[in-house]
Amino acid sequence: MVSKASAPKKKSHIASRTAPAQTSPASAPANGTHSQRDQQTLVNIFAGAFANVLSSEHLPALLQEIKQALYNRDFGRAFGREDCLEAYAARWSPTRALCYASVFLGINAHLDGLASDAASSVESEATQDGAADSPDEQGEARPRRDRLKMLCIGGCAAEHVAFASYLDQTKRSGTLALLDSAPWKHVTSMLQMQLTTAPALSKYASAAARASNAALVDPSQLAFSFTQADVLSLTAEALSEQLGSAPLIVTLMFTLNELYTEGGIGKTTKFLRSLGQVIPGGSLLLVVDSPGSYSEAAVGKEKKRYPMQWLLNHTLLESESSGYTWDKLESEESIWFRMPEALSYPIQLENMRYQMHLYRISKKLTNA
Repeated sequence: MVSKASAPKKKSHIASRTAPAQTSPASAPANGTHSQRDQQTLVNIFAGAFANVLSSEHLPALLQEIKQALYNRDFGRAFGREDCLEAYAARWSPTRALCYASVFLGINAHLDGLASDAASSVESEATQDGAADSPDEQGEARPRRDRLKMLCIGGCAAEHVAFASYLDQTKRSGTLALLDSAPWKHVTSMLQMQLTTAPALSKYASAAARASNAALVDPSQLAFSFTQADVLSLTAEALSEQLGSAPLIVTLMFTLNELYTEGGIGKTTKFLRSLGQVIPGGSLLLVVDSPGSYSEAAVGKEKKRYPMQWLLNHTLLESESSGYTWDKLESEESIWFRMPEALSYPIQLENMRYQMHLYRISKKLTNA
């Protein structure tokens, strides 16, 4: 089970827009910087994609239905219909998209190295297969564009827009694979169209506005796919197919604690170990979740609560593994992401708080 239940819970970790500044932790290196204009562009993408939803008189009732379903942990009801998914994306994904976009920029140095490693891996495979870049008509080899691949487990609207924003900010091209147990294909297709199509302009728009009007990313710059599947039920072979053979970044954004809670600590630990076995060496794992998340496990007749971060570190860093090791690159226990007051959106968007952990895997060489 992969879900996005944490945002609308009654006991939410999303902060009030009026929360006093002194309660916020110091600025963390995990936060990149976007201009307010860039942030407004991302918010406009949601406003454009879900204009009909945001203007519907039925939206408040639908949001209440989703919140009640999530409170009851009835994920089939909350995420089983397209209208619910569209409403969820319109209401809770814009803040997270801006937050995730800042996280991606904050770890840009690691992603930059990852893209280069992935390009080298692909070039090495092509050379071995006899398919290296061929010279052009002038006898010069065509340059290879290094594509960054991201697999978002539990990924949907927010990750989609955030990754596109990262590609726009860094002038890269990338491949995004979204994997979730809910039927997000329709929503992600709507967002892909919005991300790769220039916004509609008023007939009164100036010549300068028309000349500068462009999509956030070019269609060739962002390739994406969506797979509906329960990650805890995937075989190692199926997970390996999602990952590919070149180094990539795998994300669990407000997903890991839900896996621990709904799927169980045992199944989730097994998944993390399977991930370590099949993920290409040099890849990154990014975990973002609510700060202070806990999961319960039965110990005899008693139930014991474990912090999510402790469970994650215990599995990746402290448990014995065969053929690979994880290293923690960055870690933050609690960070505020605050929405600029001047951003314009049809409904109110709140601040949010999160924890962030970034790991890199190394694979041990085996003798042939």
